[in-house]
Amino acid sequence: MATREPWTQRLRDHCLVRGLREPTYQDVSDRRGGRTAWSTVAVVNGTPYAARFWYDGAYVDQAKEDAAEIALRKLTGYTDPTVEPPPANHYRPAITA
Repeated sequence: MATREPWTQRLRDHCLVRGLREPTYQDVSDRRGGRTAWSTVAVVNGTPYAARFWYDGAYVDQAKEDAAEIALRKLTGYTDPTVEPPPANHYRPAITA
């Protein structure tokens, strides 16, 4: 089975191919009882895309991947989680001779 690139890399590639600014990420926290839950918001071209879930602090990198997946799926229109968005080169303009 081939190893898939992380969602953060795939989102970055899509933004570059489409001429969008590189995505930025903002970690957010929520105090819940005696613990703190963490999530991430990916911002692409000024539009925020929040991660679906909240995570323990040890897994905040998963929140970043979650937010990147949500952003990429919204940008490509592939919102069905059973269908993979196409690679970034799918959007690269064809060069004609």
